[in-house]
Amino acid sequence: MDTLTAARRLVVKIGSALLVDRETGDLRRDWLAAIAEDIAEQKAAGKDVILVSSGSIALGRGLLGLPQTTLPLEQAQAAAACGQIRLAHAWAEALARHGLTTAQVLVTLEDSADRRRYLNTRATLATLLSHGAVPIVNENDTVATDEIRYGDNDRLAAQIAVTTGADLLILLSDVDGLYTGNPASDPQAERLDTVDDITPQIEAMAGDAGSGLSKGGMKTKVMAAKTAMASGCAMVIMHGADDHPLKRLLGGAAHTLFTADMDPHAARKRWIAAMKSQGTLVIDAGATQALARGKSLLPAGLTRVEGTFGRGDPVTLRAPDGTTLGQGLARYTAAEARQIAGHHSAEIEQILGYPGRAVLVHRDDMAL
Repeated sequence: MDTLTAARRLVVKIGSALLVDRETGDLRRDWLAAIAEDIAEQKAAGKDVILVSSGSIALGRGLLGLPQTTLPLEQAQAAAACGQIRLAHAWAEALARHGLTTAQVLVTLEDSADRRRYLNTRATLATLLSHGAVPIVNENDTVATDEIRYGDNDRLAAQIAVTTGADLLILLSDVDGLYTGNPASDPQAERLDTVDDITPQIEAMAGDAGSGLSKGGMKTKVMAAKTAMASGCAMVIMHGADDHPLKRLLGGAAHTLFTADMDPHAARKRWIAAMKSQGTLVIDAGATQALARGKSLLPAGLTRVEGTFGRGDPVTLRAPDGTTLGQGLARYTAAEARQIAGHHSAEIEQILGYPGRAVLVHRDDMAL
C-alpha cells in the first residue's frame, strides 16, 4: 500500500476484541507477538509508530472477577486500574523482543480541549518519538468520568494523530472497511476502496453509533476520519483480527482509505494562522533572522510583550520595525514572558523560581 509506505509517522488503533479473548479474558499473545513484529518492521524502515490500545478494562475485569456485562462506572474504573498494568507490561514485553522501548501515556478529553495540556501532551509525545520510543496511549479510565471522556478509542486515536502530526491513522477493526450499507443485513452492500470527502451520504452509510461490535461502531470511525483528514492525516479502516495486520495492509489486504488533501505540517500551520491572537511578542533583529531560517523563538530574542495571554494561547510575532511576521502558540504566560524577556534559557529557572521550557514559541507551533 503506497500510503503506508510513504507515511513517516503512524498511529495504530487497536481495540479490546483484538487483544483480549472474549471468552477467556486472556491476552491473545500470538496476535500480540505478530503485530509487535509488524511494528518493529515499520520502525526499522525509519517510521515513528504510536499505538492507541484498548484492553485495560477487558483485562482488569477478569483479574477482579467481575462479570462480562456492562459495569457500573466505579467497577469499570477499578478494572481499568488493574488491567492497565497488565496491558502496559504486555506491550513492553512484546516490543522489547525487538529492541524497542515503550512508554505509557494516559489521557482524557480535557487534555486535548485545554490548550496548555494539549501542548504538554504534544511536547511529551514528540520527545518520546525523538528518542525512538513507541508510546502506548489509552484513555485514563481510572479518573475519566462522562464529561471528560472521549468515550471510544477511534476518536482518541484521531486526536492523537492530530496532536502528533501523523501522516496515517490505521484503525484495526472487526470489519474490513466502510460499506455502502450494513453487510450483515444487506447483500448488495459494497466496500468503498477510497473516500476523498466526508459527505452526508458517507455519514449515512456509517449508520448509528452502536452499529458495530466495537464500542462506537462505524459512526465513530467516520467521525475519526473527519478529524484526521481535516488535519492532513489519511486514515485506513481494515480488519485486524488476523496475524500481521500491518504486513497484510502492505500486501494489499482489503481496506477503506480516507485521503487527506494536504500534509499534517501545512494543516497545522493553517490552523494556527486562523486563530485569534491574544497578544504580541516583539522580537529583535537576530531573532527575526532566526525565525526566517526555521528556528524557534527563544526568550533571549524577545524585547517587548503586549497584551495578556496564557500558556498555549496564540500570539502575534512582530519584528523590530513593526512588521508582522506571523503567529504562534506561546509556551509561557504574558507575565512570565515579560520576566524572561532578553534572558538566556538557562536563566529561566532562576528568574521564575521553577524550571520551564527552553523555547518561548516552538517552530512547530508557529505560522509565518
